[in-house]
Amino acid sequence: MLPKKFFRGIALLLLLSACASQPTFNPTVFPFEIEQDRLSENPVTTVVIPHVNLGSPSRNYLEEAAPRVDARLSAYLRDNGIKVLPQREFRQYWSTAVRAFGDPVDPTSGRVNMKTFSEIMQSVRDRYAEKGELDAFLFTDLVELDVPFNIGMKHVGRWDGVSRRPSLQGPGTGVSADFDWSRSFAVASVQVTVFDMELQRLFVSRGGLDSTEAIDSRSSSGRFVRRRNILESEAFIDEGVALALHPFVPMKKYPGNP
Repeated sequence: MLPKKFFRGIALLLLLSACASQPTFNPTVFPFEIEQDRLSENPVTTVVIPHVNLGSPSRNYLEEAAPRVDARLSAYLRDNGIKVLPQREFRQYWSTAVRAFGDPVDPTSGRVNMKTFSEIMQSVRDRYAEKGELDAFLFTDLVELDVPFNIGMKHVGRWDGVSRRPSLQGPGTGVSADFDWSRSFAVASVQVTVFDMELQRLFVSRGGLDSTEAIDSRSSSGRFVRRRNILESEAFIDEGVALALHPFVPMKKYPGNP
């Protein structure tokens, strides 16, 4: 007969394994808003991802990364049973409406005239409604925030449900001992907002992606520089997308439950 210590050891290993498979609670997850009753009554099965922001345009370097983020998000939606219509038709409808109502974005200030934006969206909605194949518009905005990387000895930054370590850029291999870790890095998140065909908001949330700045290893004071390759990690993008879509699309290991 095997000793009791053997069975206790097995039980301990199983317990540790179970704990390791659980997501780590992250208190920075975005406080999502969802109209669950309306979604239960009229489930969203087909969406289109507009090529325009819901708010002000993103920074130029983030706009360059937007198609890659949208592509990963589209793939995630399709993997979870939601059909994503081609963006081409939305662009056509949008362009036609802009000619009728004007451009909602002021090119000098980047501000959005929401009255004009609403008129354009109503026109676009009407065109889609004629075909009857769309359930919702899913906007994706890349937003930039400031976050300190001062958690723990490894200097981790946390925001919108993710934990990231800072990047170095330059020929050096380390950071000056005098570096002020309370300074904030610029970081990026993806914000998802879903509107139904009545242009009523069904869902909004946000997921962290990665930092857009790195520590310049050539500087003794540790200044920041813009990263050469913005949002290059597909794994980081996928994590941010899953966080931003939860619980509109439930995330398997959502870190927001303590």
